[in-house]
Amino acid sequence: MTRLPSVHLATVGLTAGLALCLTSARAGAFPPYRSTDAGTADPYVLEGRLGLIRYERDAGEDGFTSPLLRVNFGLPQRIELTTEFEYLPVEGKVGDAAAGLKWVPYFERLSLGTEALVLLPVSSAGGAGVESQLLATQRWDSLQLHLNLGGFYDARPEPVEKGWRGSLLAETKLGRFRPGAELFAKQVAWASVVVQAGLGAIVTLGPIDLRTAAHFGLTDATPDFRTSLWIAGKLPLAEAAH
Repeated sequence: MTRLPSVHLATVGLTAGLALCLTSARAGAFPPYRSTDAGTADPYVLEGRLGLIRYERDAGEDGFTSPLLRVNFGLPQRIELTTEFEYLPVEGKVGDAAAGLKWVPYFERLSLGTEALVLLPVSSAGGAGVESQLLATQRWDSLQLHLNLGGFYDARPEPVEKGWRGSLLAETKLGRFRPGAELFAKQVAWASVVVQAGLGAIVTLGPIDLRTAAHFGLTDATPDFRTSLWIAGKLPLAEAAH
């Protein structure tokens, strides 16, 4: 028998996410994409991205994840504290959790930075991991290119997973719409390379963003299809910081 998340958990997660987004100004990327940018939240600004649902189909099997939560907090010197959380409603357990730091020491039209995440234990079996990547963003008037390249070591699954990941995301701005196209690749040890191509859009709706994307597998080792729906916003906390 499948288990659904408790009403209390779903209510708390949804209420917290909506409260953050509906009292905020528009946030930056990067859900619904796999990539991130070489940029950070403004100092003492809390950014929230609430994933309402993510659906994945692989080899004829369906999978659902909800809620998904990304919360970032900006610090001076272009430093950002980052957190990630995912819940698997069908299995009734936390699917993933991470916390880390992003730093962008060089910020111009071409920006360069780095991000490091600690992959937190999500089961009684324990285990943890680390993921780090180099970030680059090139900005033009209406176009941005984001390049990520890094590696990971994850002791939570059995056997341990270690390998590399990389992605390229192009975004353009058309009024309140920001369509994007992404190519993502990942390899665990000497296994086959996972390659996904995706199309997405970020739509500004007053104080929030509505975000969605669809990714398609390009290799046999890749899930056939993945799509997700997010809302996002940000909340300045400068007055509280002073």
